[in-house]
Amino acid sequence: MVREQICGIPCTIRMGGLTLQRSFLLLALCFPSDVVVASSLFCSLPKMAKISFKQEHDLDKRKAEAGRIREKYFDRIPVIVEKAERSDIPDIDKKKYLVPADLTVGQFVYVIRKRIKLNAEKAIFIFVNNVLPPTAAIMSAIYDEHKDEDGFLYVTYSGENTFGSQ
Repeated sequence: MVREQICGIPCTIRMGGLTLQRSFLLLALCFPSDVVVASSLFCSLPKMAKISFKQEHDLDKRKAEAGRIREKYFDRIPVIVEKAERSDIPDIDKKKYLVPADLTVGQFVYVIRKRIKLNAEKAIFIFVNNVLPPTAAIMSAIYDEHKDEDGFLYVTYSGENTFGSQ
């Protein structure tokens, strides 16, 4: 198979039984999904790398949003939940959560498990600043200790204990 770069993305292009080497820049720009289809021609693109919340939104915008949230929901904690890069665990459907301040880490892990529909026999680990927080810890205490400069608490989850605990 012929591999080619389209906007920096390796791409295999097939037409019928033939493999073609072409740059279809417009297709890649218009359809940034796993498979680009145009009549009988298609280009298989690899899954796009996930963009983190911090990369997606600049610092001032994140600060303003966290400030509005804390002002409006003073008894809740703004949390961003993202999957660890190389984890084989399912993706979560949304990144932003408003967590009750008195919720424990264990209860929050339960919420994440439900959102990703993880089987009971599969392990899940959450990390805050690459540290595994105690299950009994209250989220407000974790927030006070580990909140980011933008006002959000960033939580990473994984199916493996990839970072270790300190």
